[in-house]
Amino acid sequence: MPQPKSQPRLNIPDLLDLLGREFGADLLADEAALAARSRDESGLVRVPAAVLLAQSEEQVVRLVGLANAHNFAVIPRGAGTGLAGGCLATAGGGVPGVVLDLTAMNRILRIDTKSLTATVEPGVITGDLRAAAKAVGLFYPPDPASLATSSIGGNAATNAGGPACVKYGTTRDYVLGLRAVLPTGELIRAGVNTRKGVVGYDLTRLLVGSEGTLGVITELTLKLIPHPRAAACVAAVFADLNAAMRAIIAIMTRGHLPSAAEFLDARCLALVGDLLPFAVAGGQSALVLMEADGDANQVRREADGMEAICRELGATHILPSATDDADREAIWAVRRSVSTRIHEACAVYLPEDIAVPIGRIAEMVAALPGVEARHGVTIYAFGHAGDGNIHLNLTAPDEALRPRVEAAAEDCVRLALGLGGTISGEHGIGQVKRGLLPLEIGPVSLRLQRGLKALLDPRNVLNPGKIFPPEGPEED
Repeated sequence: MPQPKSQPRLNIPDLLDLLGREFGADLLADEAALAARSRDESGLVRVPAAVLLAQSEEQVVRLVGLANAHNFAVIPRGAGTGLAGGCLATAGGGVPGVVLDLTAMNRILRIDTKSLTATVEPGVITGDLRAAAKAVGLFYPPDPASLATSSIGGNAATNAGGPACVKYGTTRDYVLGLRAVLPTGELIRAGVNTRKGVVGYDLTRLLVGSEGTLGVITELTLKLIPHPRAAACVAAVFADLNAAMRAIIAIMTRGHLPSAAEFLDARCLALVGDLLPFAVAGGQSALVLMEADGDANQVRREADGMEAICRELGATHILPSATDDADREAIWAVRRSVSTRIHEACAVYLPEDIAVPIGRIAEMVAALPGVEARHGVTIYAFGHAGDGNIHLNLTAPDEALRPRVEAAAEDCVRLALGLGGTISGEHGIGQVKRGLLPLEIGPVSLRLQRGLKALLDPRNVLNPGKIFPPEGPEED
């Protein structure tokens, strides 16, 4: 599609008039609609000029085309469960931002039980797809913490992970192909409907994880697998985190591959200890939560083997293996309650999601008291022990202490990088971490990535102000 010739930038009333004529009732500009799309879970607030509640791919194409013609920004948005400010209307330079809300494009178009694929629109809730696949004996493994509320399109934009990554991988591993509107307004089909395909550059993997900066995904073809016939959950408490990590590493190096392997440090365990069926003694105790899935006999052997290793390595408590769905859910409720309770208890709450090699998790967590002492903050650590993705929740009792919390977060990022880790395992960069990007990505790589953005989006229309640190003065 030829790129439209750019017109002078419209003021907000004229822009609203133009978009209102084009999209009618799907164009929202009332205070409540703008406020609802002005935030995600990052704590940032950025009010857009307008919201398009898109009903179709054709509307997406039209909006992006108009953005090129009239010099406004388009900010793709799913369910708004992200933690990095990636779906908020920061454009810079006074450019008005229009949020493209994709939640109404929420149809499961088909589940192919012969080819084991699902074709969906981006607004489909991840948990709804899981349930639909399970109803026909199939399984969609990615399981972000926001499974019940996040959308597939948002998961793809950030390459969302979750506890199941240790065995099954991330969202990217299940996206076979997609349809997307490029920043120029052109529509492309990338990828395949097959399990294999090596024709041309892999644009699918480029778009997945690009945080809405290189294209708006309007349809996805997803790989499904047979649903596990059984699952069992094992929970064990250890005297300290070092012992807990030794158990996790032993389990994974002795032939076991859990479908989830989580940990809670002593602070987190103290917050949710009332949900456990026993009292946890000692101020340094850590909880390990593991799950096995597959054939029923295999699951029993896996669970028994993991329990045996935990006992061998000094677990102070072991919950009997839970195989019933309700019992397993009760154990997982302990893990899921951590973030909520931290958030409720602290005035300032900054979630980080660094990742380190799994053998260095304990080393990373052992360095946290030094960070706390240097900055006067409190840090809670939990996360995915099986893949090294640690969720650090940095907190303070007063909003005036937020600069200390932010400085401590950068300290943690630098520690993770020093251990061979990364600044984000699954939350993405968005606005929150873009200033930290040069700590991990070198100048040549950063220049190349900026070049890719400029090539695909020459007018910087699509989700500007995300991922890359600003090169000059920028307005919110």
